[in-house]
Amino acid sequence: MELFLNRISDGLSNGATYALIAMALVMIFKATTLINFAQGEFAMFGGFIALVLATERGLPMWIAVVGAMAITAVLAAGVERTLIRPFDPADHLPLIIITLGLFLGINALAGIVWRFDPRAFPELFPSGNALTWNTATLSWYTIGTVATIAVVAGGLTLLLNTTKIGLAFRAVSSNLESSELAGIRVGPTLQFGWAIAAAVGTLGVCVFVASPFRQLEPNVMVTGLIFAVSAAALGGLDSLGGAIAGGLAIGLVQSIGVPYLGIPSELSLLAAVAVLMLVLLFKPSGLFGTPRVERV
Repeated sequence: MELFLNRISDGLSNGATYALIAMALVMIFKATTLINFAQGEFAMFGGFIALVLATERGLPMWIAVVGAMAITAVLAAGVERTLIRPFDPADHLPLIIITLGLFLGINALAGIVWRFDPRAFPELFPSGNALTWNTATLSWYTIGTVATIAVVAGGLTLLLNTTKIGLAFRAVSSNLESSELAGIRVGPTLQFGWAIAAAVGTLGVCVFVASPFRQLEPNVMVTGLIFAVSAAALGGLDSLGGAIAGGLAIGLVQSIGVPYLGIPSELSLLAAVAVLMLVLLFKPSGLFGTPRVERV
């Protein structure tokens, strides 16, 4: 029982970080119906910026993370304005090629600047365990990651439901053509979505590598993005709540299902891919996504 509880704790902490990245993917998909393959690399780059601000500039860790979120938001907004907006949003092929190119370019740039040696990331939450029962423990890191995702989800909900730019973003994500006819400036609104997605992704990577068992390096999100995409697809690519549910489910499958089924830990990525394939086969809209309706 103690081992099972420990695995639940690990699954919740992993799932919460996957959910943060998944929410960033959902923000882009809601506006463009496009998966941003460079999302993980934007977030990784933001993680390195936070590390530099904390270790070289001497900023407190959470201030460094917020600063990195702001910087990556500006960078993502610039990318949207210069590389994404000139293309027809209905033609996905050029946009997919661009995001794949950004994936490779940002990864290479991070390798040139910071090399590929893993670096320890400062802790964001108190070290040690908050609760202990026999050999079962609940760490402050797990509590912190779950609390972080709750705060981010609440903040995004308020932003999208109570602010003018948030309501405009919801309108654009619902119907781009009608939003243009209503006088909404579609370009800046989509740019806002890219900026918010980059900021949330940066926070997700910072929380992910703040674990004492992980380190920051340019390839840290190569596999993490697959888990996040699986989480977003499972919950629904246009549902923020679904991204949270999908992230927690993927984390628990990785932590509980994989070892109890006798699958080697090295193949945990395969379990996420299997979940993604099953969702695409039997419920393409995800558990909480909006089913696609076609006129006949």
